[in-house]
Formats: sequence, structure tokens, C-alpha cells
Amino acid sequence: MHLKMDTLTSYRGPRMLIALRIGAAIFAGYGFTWGFIALTTAVLFALGMAFHDAEHLSAILGLLIYLCAFLWAFAVRSLGRVWAVLVGSGAVMGIAASLLQHNLI
Repeated sequence: MHLKMDTLTSYRGPRMLIALRIGAAIFAGYGFTWGFIALTTAVLFALGMAFHDAEHLSAILGLLIYLCAFLWAFAVRSLGRVWAVLVGSGAVMGIAASLLQHNLI
């Protein structure tokens, strides 16, 4: 009976780490990509590109960025670093995009 409890507790930790890494890849990667698309659209529009052209180009690049962020989330050793980089830089890009859009209006 004691061996069975040790086996159960040893599987609980790695499963949670895998779930957190999958969550980081999907949700934090999405937030990072959203910030990238918002900032890229605002910058391209500010540089004189038509809004819909900037939006479509940003979305196309965003697909590649999401793929890279998703794969990077599994390649890095530190799970904390994955969450910090993806969420932190996504938030910074989102705030920068919001400020730039506010100045354009």
C-alpha cells in the first residue's frame, strides 16, 4: 500500500508541470501573439500603410509568431521563464500598441 501512494504522488507533480507548460504554450502564447499583432498593426499604420493591409500582414506574421512561441514554450527548461517572457512581453506590446493607437487618434 505504501508503494502505491508513492507512485501516485510522484505522478501528480510531472502531470501538473506538463499541464502548466501546455497552458503556457496555448494561452500565454496567444497573449504574446495578440500583443505582437496589435503593436505591428499600429506601427505599420503609423508608418503610412493602409489599415487593412497592416492588419492582414500583422495577422500573417502573427501566425508564425504563435507557432514559434508555442514551440519555444516546450523547448525552454524553466517554466517560470516561459510564463514571464510570454505574458510579460505580450502585456508590454499590448500597452505600447494601445498608447500608439491613442496617439494616432
